[in-house]
Amino acid sequence: MDKKVFGYPLKKIGIIGGGQLGKMLSQKAKQMGFYVISLDPSAECPAASVSDEIIVSDFYNPEKLKELVKKSDVTTYEIEHINTAALKELYNKGYNILPSPYCLEIIQDKLRQKQVLKEAGLPVPKFEKVESFDISFFESFGFPLVQKATKGGYDGRGVVVIKDSRSMDKILKTESYVEKFVDVEKELAVIVARNQKGDVVSYPVVEMVFDEAANILDMLIVPARVEKDIEDEAKKIAIKAVETLQSVGVFGVELFLTKDRKILINEIAPRPHNSGHYTIEACITSQFEQHLRAICGLPLGSTKLLSPAVMINLLGEEGYRGTPLIEGLEEALSIEGVSFHFYGKKLTAPFRKMGHVTVVDNDQERAIEKARKVKEILKIKSEVKIG
Repeated sequence: MDKKVFGYPLKKIGIIGGGQLGKMLSQKAKQMGFYVISLDPSAECPAASVSDEIIVSDFYNPEKLKELVKKSDVTTYEIEHINTAALKELYNKGYNILPSPYCLEIIQDKLRQKQVLKEAGLPVPKFEKVESFDISFFESFGFPLVQKATKGGYDGRGVVVIKDSRSMDKILKTESYVEKFVDVEKELAVIVARNQKGDVVSYPVVEMVFDEAANILDMLIVPARVEKDIEDEAKKIAIKAVETLQSVGVFGVELFLTKDRKILINEIAPRPHNSGHYTIEACITSQFEQHLRAICGLPLGSTKLLSPAVMINLLGEEGYRGTPLIEGLEEALSIEGVSFHFYGKKLTAPFRKMGHVTVVDNDQERAIEKARKVKEILKIKSEVKIG
């Protein structure tokens, strides 16, 4: 058959992970004519409602991963904490797994990730492997510092800030590394896509504001309110970082802009990223469509920003755990430019990501004000109060 002619479905896409990222990826895949098989520990995961098949399994079961990969034309993932050994074995046999499990193996180990980036000449904060939990090691590295678990951390978990020797009770007694505490002016991010031909595109630089209590992205502003030279440098560094990994797909590159105007790489995610959700409404090609294009050998789409946008995460309210109740939805949706995304998780809990809202407006400051208003109005609670 002519390679330029596609049958239906276009391809069978296997997705490891059925959370919100898997759901949004599946929604776009179904829109484009793909067949979707999702693997997740829960048969009621968010992606289940938009998948053609669901394989119920944890992310480390080699037999179930093999089943998914063998059923799929291309396998990808929306979560990093998965069995790379099993995936490498399948990849080495010629199965199409993208981004490659070798790339994922580097990303999974945050210390190795930092080492690879440093070896490539990319700017990263000063770091060192934790060789001892004795106070002398931390003192010799220098306070203030950030200790990060090499594996398993996400959404602020596995990360502690140690300001001085009096904060030593916070130490993580696990395999970890320390990093110089960076005096940050802004936290930035860039979504970068690379396809099988080596073509690379980047999205606009975004500005991230974090919820200090939960250490989770709270508000994202695009375009970032930075000078043109900072924007250009951030894109250049993000693209080089992805090219260093030599893999295929969409990558979220998180960056620090320091008070002395330097850009440092914080970390990279080898998948669609929270900082790219705004692309669904605000860009010609969403990060989810771009990921599918990249891993399926299709031309990369335009990353043009159609409008300034602000995204806020909808987190489960403190003091509530149980079946979610959405408060303030009608009032929030009466605001022009608001798009509401609910992930379909059956249970809410404090600071759990339950959905997000994107606000688009031709006036950036007006978009920010609207987003702040939505944040005040829209709450995810439940009938059951805790604590």
